Amino acid sequence: MRTKTLKKNKINVVTLGCSKNVYDSEVLMGQLKANNKEVVHEEEGNVVVINTCGFIANAKEESVNTILEFVQKKKEGLVDKVFVTGCLSERYKPDLQKEIPDVDQYFGTTELPGLLKALGADYKHELIGERLTTTPKNYAYLKIAEGCDRPCSFCAIPIMRGKHRSTPIENLVIEAEKLATKGVKELILIAQDLTYYGLDIYKKRNLAELLENLVKVEGIEWIRLHYAFPTGFPMDVLDLMRKEPKICNYIDIPLQHIADPILKSMRRGTTKAKTTKLLQDFRAAVPDMAIRTTLIVGYPGETQEDYETLRAWVREMRFERLGCFTYSHEENTHAYNLEDDVPEEVKMDRANEIMEIQSQISWELNQQKIGNEYRVLIDRKEGAYYVGRTEFDSPDVDNEVLINAEEGYLRTGEFFAVKITGAEDFDLYAEVVK
Repeated sequence: MRTKTLKKNKINVVTLGCSKNVYDSEVLMGQLKANNKEVVHEEEGNVVVINTCGFIANAKEESVNTILEFVQKKKEGLVDKVFVTGCLSERYKPDLQKEIPDVDQYFGTTELPGLLKALGADYKHELIGERLTTTPKNYAYLKIAEGCDRPCSFCAIPIMRGKHRSTPIENLVIEAEKLATKGVKELILIAQDLTYYGLDIYKKRNLAELLENLVKVEGIEWIRLHYAFPTGFPMDVLDLMRKEPKICNYIDIPLQHIADPILKSMRRGTTKAKTTKLLQDFRAAVPDMAIRTTLIVGYPGETQEDYETLRAWVREMRFERLGCFTYSHEENTHAYNLEDDVPEEVKMDRANEIMEIQSQISWELNQQKIGNEYRVLIDRKEGAYYVGRTEFDSPDVDNEVLINAEEGYLRTGEFFAVKITGAEDFDLYAEVVK
């Protein structure tokens, strides 16, 4: 009598949302691999784990649509099991269980051991820094903290991610060393708030000490800072950035708005004057720093005057990088108690106008780069071009440098000296310096 062969599960991890979710998926995949499970990222698999985003309306809609898509595949027999994890299921688990009951199980952001158990795996505590990276081999995200203690009125992250929890320096160094042995050359430091790093475990803002340890890791050549909160920023980081060539002259500092009435309602703990002074101090400490920020328009109570204050300030500050989003009215946030009184079309008009202003600023700043030489890290080949970045650009969100592939072979993941020969709003054209 023939026994039925047990089908081996192939687990497909699907990642939605931000770089913090990318990191969490990589940790999950590392744990699964250590348990001898076959795991892939966004490829075909009979077991699906969807790592969801629940931050704003568009992200929630994408997450729900992705869940429904895989539930339909399950009904059609194309997949056997569907599990959901991440921010959306942390925030809305009871609603999701009721509305989409065909998902096998829902897990929150802190329930990795439970998710692994459901996948037939054990959580291995000893796997410090073991991840299956999903980014191009030359860069990786390094999440230095989880959660957030800030009281921002519009933000649901503390609901989904909890209080701020810093990862000890020694663990992050181990993780960086493991990434370096795999060929990673650029670390992108991420957290809900880099500024707060260390306050919980070292009783002081300790980002500079962490950086001093990370720059010693052999093989790591660039370290980039993402998501620093403006209030209480540790200025000793700037001294280190200026002196230490491995730390990119780049910072992502989401400012959200600049009109004082809006900043107060947003509970940002700062003012227009303080924020402007902080940016001036940044520029004085590291003159060629690229500053990236993000702004929100259409926040409850934003008057035309508030918006015009923001618009004039964007023109004045001439940020190297800027993104602008329309306000999303999120339940269980402090701002949800306010009336969402700016019409959607006004929000869109304001966001589009800010981005048009930024496009012109970016074009002007890019024109100044023509004829200059830069060190560029090659991320990939796309069509007729090799695509790289300078230290002033983060992957996926910033400018890219395009180099004609017909001019010679360039190995991806390597650094090259290039000369800028042309510039558009958001991209540069270059040739390799022989």
